[in-house]
Amino acid sequence: MIAAILAGGRVDGELAAALGTSVKALGRIGGTTFVDTAIDAARLFDVERIAVIGGPEVRAHCAQTVDAVIDESADGRENLRRAFAEAGDAPLLLLASDLPFITAASIAAFLAGAHGADLAMPLADAAAYHAAFPGAAAHDTNLAGERVVNGSVFYFAPGVTGRVLAIAQQLFAARKSALGMASLLGPQRIVRYALGRLRVEDVETRAFERLGLRARAVRGAGPDLCYDIDSLADFQYALARAAQP
Repeated sequence: MIAAILAGGRVDGELAAALGTSVKALGRIGGTTFVDTAIDAARLFDVERIAVIGGPEVRAHCAQTVDAVIDESADGRENLRRAFAEAGDAPLLLLASDLPFITAASIAAFLAGAHGADLAMPLADAAAYHAAFPGAAAHDTNLAGERVVNGSVFYFAPGVTGRVLAIAQQLFAARKSALGMASLLGPQRIVRYALGRLRVEDVETRAFERLGLRARAVRGAGPDLCYDIDSLADFQYALARAAQP
């Protein structure tokens, strides 16, 4: 399995000042950068090869600790294509680089749940997420009465990446927006979402209809796969959370 870490995101303003860098992946909590946390989690899972997609600052930081650093593009969709190209026909574990609490144990549990699927993403139970990160900003979504939080880790089975690039680019861009995800499913499912009736299974079914692939939302995933840094408040919370005994 190939692990690819997307580390090209830039930030500015108050968040950049608090991080001490405009490259979000190089922000630090507890003396460790976000990208190093992702690299360490992937390595502990014993993936075959680790590639990081990033700019010159990222290359200078981690070129000696990963198998490849791939030059970033200003276009996030192109960065995803480059990650897919790195995997070729091998299975791919795709990770965001702003998950400060990600662990190898949660990756392993997610991949076990993804077994037999062509593509998969983790969903944490909202109650478990808020228990793990009490007081954190709410990012949960209601799917037919089931409250879940989307993860920022994805699995693609061997030989799948070449078939799903376009939809994967759309899914990655929409991963933090329930409405954005629903918009990829067609008019009927958008209506179901608006009425609070869209189920996780509806999303999986649509993926099969559109791509002929077995998509799976892995429920009960580790909350650490879902907590990412999008704002100054997220970073400040993570700092306080990491400082707790």
